[in-house]
Amino acid sequence: MEIGKHKKLISFILFVLYVGCIIAFSQKVPRSYVAYKTVDSILVDGKADESSWANAPWSDLFIDIEGVKKPTYDTRMKMLWDENNVYFYAQMEEPHVWGDITKHDAVIFHNNDFEIFLDPEGDVHGYYELEWNVLNTVWDQYITAPYRAGNETINGWEALGMQSAVSIQGTLNDPTDIDKGWSIEIAIPFTDLRTGYYQNNVPKNRFWRVGFSRVNWDHDISEGKYSRKKDPSTDKLLHEYNWVWSPQYVINMHEPEHWGYVYFSENEVDGNPFNFEIPKDEYLKWHLYKLYRDLIQGKNMGANWKKDSNGNFQGIEKEFFGKSITPTLEKYTKGFVIWTKSPFTNKILTVDKEGKFESHEK
Repeated sequence: MEIGKHKKLISFILFVLYVGCIIAFSQKVPRSYVAYKTVDSILVDGKADESSWANAPWSDLFIDIEGVKKPTYDTRMKMLWDENNVYFYAQMEEPHVWGDITKHDAVIFHNNDFEIFLDPEGDVHGYYELEWNVLNTVWDQYITAPYRAGNETINGWEALGMQSAVSIQGTLNDPTDIDKGWSIEIAIPFTDLRTGYYQNNVPKNRFWRVGFSRVNWDHDISEGKYSRKKDPSTDKLLHEYNWVWSPQYVINMHEPEHWGYVYFSENEVDGNPFNFEIPKDEYLKWHLYKLYRDLIQGKNMGANWKKDSNGNFQGIEKEFFGKSITPTLEKYTKGFVIWTKSPFTNKILTVDKEGKFESHEK
C-alpha cells in the first residue's frame, strides 16, 4: 500500500474510533456549567440586571426530561456565587402566565413551576428539592435518599435565609392577552445547605451535582380562570410536561446520578470562559450506577456479572479513556456493594445497596 494511502487509512480509523467514543459518551454525559464569582452586590428582584448577571453565561436550553423532544417553550438559567450565597436566575418563555397556589410547602408542581435539585456532596444521598410557581410560592424540602432506595422527605427543613423574586413579562392570570413569560431570581445562603455531612460551605473550585426542572401543564380557561387541562374522554388530567437542563433519560428527577455538574470557579465573572472538564472518575461512577439500576430492577444479571471462585461476581471488563476496569459485586446477608478501583486516581469507588456513592483512598 502506498504511504499516502496508508496514512489516510490510519487517519480514517482514528476518526471513526473518536466518533464512536463521542457517540458512546454523548448520550449519557450530563451537562455542565461554570458558576463564577460576583463582581457586585445582587439585589434579588427577579430582573437580574446587575453587571454580574450580564456577564454570566446562559445555560443550554432545557430539553425534555427523556432527552428526545424539543420543549414547546424555551427555558434557560444562569448561576453565580459569592462568599455567602449561591445565586440562580431562570427565564421561562410562556404565553399564558398563570398560577393559584399560595400556601408554603404545598405541591407546587400542580402549577407551572421552576425546580432546583442540589446535591453538594455528590453522593446521590441527602439532597435538596426546591420549587417555585409564578406567585413566588415555594416548596423547600430535604430528601434523605432517592425514592428507589426508600427515603424520608423532610418538609420541615426550611431554607430560612433564602430570598426569591419573580418578574412577569406580561400579565398574571389574564387569559385575554399573550404574555412573553416569567423569570425568577434566587439567593440561597450556603449556611442553609448543611443538613448532610457537607462541611465546606463555600464550594470554591469544587463541583456540585445540580438538577433543574420546569413543569408545564396544558390549560383550560373557564369564566376567565385558568386550570389544568383534562382529557374530555376520561375526565382525568392530561400529563404534565417535564423540561430539564440535563436529561434524566427517564421521567424521574430523583435519579441524582443524571443531574448536571456545576463547577464553582474562583474567577470573577468577566465573560472569559473557564474550561471545566468532568473528572474521569465520574464516568466510572455513571457505569457503576447503570449496573446498580439493572441489579435492583432484576435486569441483565447474566450479561453483567459472572461468579468467581470466591463467591463474588465479576463484571464485564470495560474501557474508559484507554484504561480498563472490572467491577466487582459483593453480596452480603443484608445487602451488597458494587465497587471498582479507578485507574486514574487509584481510589476505590463504591455504590452500596441503598445506592449511596463513596470514594475511598486505597
